[in-house]
Amino acid sequence: SPRSFQPNEASEEALQCEIEELKRKDLALDQEIAQLLSEGYSLEELDKHISLLHEYNEIKDAGQMLLGKLAVIRGVTTKKLYPEYDLDLSD
Repeated sequence: SPRSFQPNEASEEALQCEIEELKRKDLALDQEIAQLLSEGYSLEELDKHISLLHEYNEIKDAGQMLLGKLAVIRGVTTKKLYPEYDLDLSD
């Protein structure tokens, strides 16, 4: 019969550390949200901003994928294509 999973001490400790790190991040995000709200931003504005950031990242990822494929076809690095398309390396 299959043995049930018995987490060892190391994996339990790693999970506890990860949980604590997530709690710290959650608290930091709550504090950041409170700060933005105190500066006059509304939750609706913050939600819209987050939505727009997600959309931007999806579009950027698609662009990076296309640049990568074009670079393979041309046999160059994507970095070499940036000036050709007037892109900044920090983009």
